Amino acid sequence: MNNPYIINTHSHVNMLKDTNIDSAIKNAQNSRIITIVPSSTAQDIFEVDSFIQKYNDLYGYVGVFPEEAKTFTDKTLNDMESIIRSNHKIIGIGEIGLDYYWDKSFIELQKEIFIKQIQFANQMNLPLNIHCRDAHFDTLDILKKYNKNSTAILHCFSGSLDFAKECIKEGIYIALGGVVTFKNAKKAKEVAQNIPIEYLLLETDDPYLTPVPYRGTENQPAYVSYVAQEIANLRNTTIDFIAAETTKNALKIFPKLSC
Repeated sequence: MNNPYIINTHSHVNMLKDTNIDSAIKNAQNSRIITIVPSSTAQDIFEVDSFIQKYNDLYGYVGVFPEEAKTFTDKTLNDMESIIRSNHKIIGIGEIGLDYYWDKSFIELQKEIFIKQIQFANQMNLPLNIHCRDAHFDTLDILKKYNKNSTAILHCFSGSLDFAKECIKEGIYIALGGVVTFKNAKKAKEVAQNIPIEYLLLETDDPYLTPVPYRGTENQPAYVSYVAQEIANLRNTTIDFIAAETTKNALKIFPKLSC
């Protein structure tokens, strides 16, 4: 019997610099890994659209990252809609959200653009891939108030187990990446070990946050298997079980995925 597929729900494989992109994608394909690539700016929605059409087992999100909120205009929404309607491999809106870590000078604009993209996702009946850094409660409050029908994923989850449980009460999925393999990542390990498996997803966020044993080098999509293995160890189960269950979860959210 073949090993189960793994769905890598967040990978910037198009941004690799030290690793050959074609090789990184081939490595993932050979490992039965399906990869979803987010956009970040009003311009790279076009780049992601073009990029994912070149490869099998690659899908994409379109959306504007919170730090790029100033690049968002009404035209951006029109462009996103055109891309979604022309490319069946665009399967969600992301990465969108709030980030209060670097620059707090335009928080209200971040919120405004986040809300607009949530409402757009609702109109298009597409899930949300959400960036949330130092903005947990605002993110959850906005989702509670404005999200009507789009399944939400908190990508690269960095909150506590208690916060994860609050999100899960709202039907929000928790995506974990390479951080869970870090020795001192107590919160991530606690979340990985204790949340219901029905709300768990896997990701890499490459080229960032490379998991052990490759920490210190550039991350790539195939390394999601190390994330799955660490979670399996924490939950006292097998990597095949984690792969199968998280893939089942991803397929509920993204019915257009083919595996």
